[in-house]
Amino acid sequence: MMQANPKKTYSGCTLCYHSCGIEVDVADGKVVNVQGQLSHPLNRGYLCPKGRATIEHIYHPSRLRHPLKKDGTGFKQISWDQALDEIAEKLSAIKAQYGPQALGFFCGSVGVENFEMVALTHRFRAAYGSPNYFSVESICYRMRIRCRQITFGKYPVEELNSRLYLLWGHNPNESDFPLRLAITKNLRRGAKIVVIDPKRIKLADKAEMYLKIRPGTDGALALAMMHVIINENLYDKAFIDRWTLGFDQLVPHVQPYTPEWAEKITWIPADDIRKLARLFATTKGAAIYQGTCTQDQQANGTQTNRAIAILQTIVGGINVPGGWVLSPRLALKNIFLSTQGGGQPLGTDKYPLFYELWGRTSPYGIVSMVPESIPDKLKGFFVLGGNPVVTMPDANAFKAAFKRLPLLVVYEQFMTDTTALADYILPATSHLEAGASPTTTMSATACPI
Repeated sequence: MMQANPKKTYSGCTLCYHSCGIEVDVADGKVVNVQGQLSHPLNRGYLCPKGRATIEHIYHPSRLRHPLKKDGTGFKQISWDQALDEIAEKLSAIKAQYGPQALGFFCGSVGVENFEMVALTHRFRAAYGSPNYFSVESICYRMRIRCRQITFGKYPVEELNSRLYLLWGHNPNESDFPLRLAITKNLRRGAKIVVIDPKRIKLADKAEMYLKIRPGTDGALALAMMHVIINENLYDKAFIDRWTLGFDQLVPHVQPYTPEWAEKITWIPADDIRKLARLFATTKGAAIYQGTCTQDQQANGTQTNRAIAILQTIVGGINVPGGWVLSPRLALKNIFLSTQGGGQPLGTDKYPLFYELWGRTSPYGIVSMVPESIPDKLKGFFVLGGNPVVTMPDANAFKAAFKRLPLLVVYEQFMTDTTALADYILPATSHLEAGASPTTTMSATACPI
C-alpha cells in the first residue's frame, strides 16, 4: 500500500536540555524522517548523534508498550485499568496508615526536556498531599541556578557568541553540541578560548591558555583572579557602581587570596593566574562556561558557584553581547496545587539554603537523603523519567533501599536497573509521541528558574 505524502511538522528535540529545532516528516501516522531545523538559531539544521537516532529510539523493539506488574516469577503484562486501580488502592492505604508525607517522587532532569512531566508530577504530588519531590538536579546544577539567583535575583545564561570562551571544566566537543557550533563559527571571527580542566581536552589545542587545575580547587582560582582584577583596577567601575551592592566588602575579602596562595592549592603557576585574570577582564564579551562536575558536584560547590558569578559580574559581563544574559522565558499557565499543610520536603532542616531563597521555597528535597528515609519515612515512591539506581551517588544504597519499599512505581520507556526493582512499570511516551512545550534561551545552558 502506497504511503501518503509525508506531512512536515516543526518540533523540538528534547533528548537533552537544549531542545534543538527539528523538522519531522510523518506519513500514515509514523515518523519517517527527522532532521535539524535550518531556521533554528541554536542548532542551525544540525543534530547531534542522539537527535539523529530519534527514529531508532522511538521505534526500538525494546520499548515498553504495556503496563507491567511484578509477581513471583517476574513481570506480567496487565491493562492500564488494572494498573491504575491497584496503584490507587495501594496509595490510599499508605496515606491512611502513614499520612501523605510517606510518598515520594523522583524526576530526572527538570530543565526544558519535559515541562509537562514535571508540572503534572507536582500537581499529583500536591493533590496527594506529599511535600517530597526529588530530582537528579539536587546533585546536578540546581545549586548553580541557586547561586546565580542569590547573586542576580534571576538565572542568567551564557549568550553563546562570546569573544572569549572561558571553558571551565566544560568540554563542548563531547557534551555541548550547540556551544561547539558557536565556538567553531566564532573562532573564524577572531574569538579566543581558554581551557581550565584537569584533563587536556581537544579544544585546548586551539586555546590561548590551557590551565591544568587540581580537581576540586576551582573556588581558589576564582578568588585569586578576583584579587588580580581588583588590585590592578581591571574591574568595570561604572557597572559596579550602577548595578551592584557589596563591592566595598568584596575588596578586603579577596586580599589574602593572592595568585601565590592559589598556586599552592590549584597547582596553576601564579603568573598564569595573573595572565588569565588580565585576559578575562580586558576582553569585552568574555564569558565563563561552567561544567557540571567541576563546580556543582563538589562539597564546596555553593561557594565556588558564588565566586564564579561574582567574577563574571565585576568585569561587567552581564547583559552584554558575549557575556551572561537574562533571557525571557515562555510564560506557561501555573497548574501547581498548594502543598500547604503537607510539611517540608526531606532534607530542608539540614540544607536550608537549598530549600529557601529570599522567602521563596524550593519544591525539591535532597535526593541523597532518599535511601536513609526508606522505609521509616517513605513507604511509597514514584520514579518518572529517571534511573536513580544508576545515576545517583552510592547507587548500591538506592538499590538496597528500593528493595525495602512497600510500593515502587516507575514510569519509563525501557527496562532499566530501576524498573527491575519496581512493583509496577508504566510505559512512557517519547518526546515525539506527546504534546510538550520545550523552550530554549538560545543558550548553551538553558534552564528555567
